[in-house]
Amino acid sequence: MKIDSLALIEDDDQIRMYLSRQIQLNIDVKELKVFCDAESALLELTKKPVEIALFDINLPGISGIDCIQKLKLLHPKMQMMVLTVYDNTENIFNALKAGAVSYLLKSTPPEKILEAIEEVYKGGSPISSQIARKVIDAFAVKEKTNQCFQDLSRREQEILEQLSKGYRYKEIADKLYVSIETVRTHIRNIYEKLHVNSRVEALKKTGLL
Repeated sequence: MKIDSLALIEDDDQIRMYLSRQIQLNIDVKELKVFCDAESALLELTKKPVEIALFDINLPGISGIDCIQKLKLLHPKMQMMVLTVYDNTENIFNALKAGAVSYLLKSTPPEKILEAIEEVYKGGSPISSQIARKVIDAFAVKEKTNQCFQDLSRREQEILEQLSKGYRYKEIADKLYVSIETVRTHIRNIYEKLHVNSRVEALKKTGLL
């Protein structure tokens, strides 16, 4: 199997160098383009798209998800993959909606990442098992919730789901890679939207309790 062109967009120097080396050693790729930010990737790939692009999400400046969305509109046939540390459902769904066909965590063994690239080339959509479970859980939550829940933003839904599982603010903040104050702000907004004054009332009104 020979891939004509592949791009790697990653701001961490060590990860970028390691992955590019592994790709060159183990995959028969004619041209490998490497970028440390979304801006340079967008500029180059807009003019000359590649077959497969592997994106980090948390990039300086434009995020990987925004870059995927922009490029997918311009080049629908380009296959977008995500490789990130972020496993929260908001990023997962935003990436998939933007056009990503694969979502992998950076904890994935290097050989599995290489296998995933080949799988995408063959038309597959490889996703880390933890990510697949989160997608399934998200749909399960959606099935038992009501319109009040659906009217909340994706991030507010996510925080309310964590509250329903008994997690404290600090634990939710750690899970979603945000500050405790950000969690508190979202919860205040949730209470205001639902016209409730407590976690229990919010969970009952949305069908989570």
